[in-house]
Amino acid sequence: MRRIDALGIALGVFVLAGLVYFALQLFGLDGINAGIWTQTALVVLRVGNKKMTYNQQLKDYEEAVMLKRLEEMSPEELAELQQEVDTQEET
Repeated sequence: MRRIDALGIALGVFVLAGLVYFALQLFGLDGINAGIWTQTALVVLRVGNKKMTYNQQLKDYEEAVMLKRLEEMSPEELAELQQEVDTQEET
């Protein structure tokens, strides 16, 4: 992702949050409650997408560990692992 794409997404989220904030005010919420509900919606959105920094770092780490383990395996161990995978797929 390019920097301009990230900036565009951030600006879009910022504008969307502002629209939600003003929409909640139009429905009768005061500014403080509208702000709280807007922030709550944004946090729920981030958690629901699992795009939070910790989740992404954990996923990247797990993939790196698995790749490192595969690189360190001998050809015999790789063949044995492939046999185990094949037998599990058949069942």
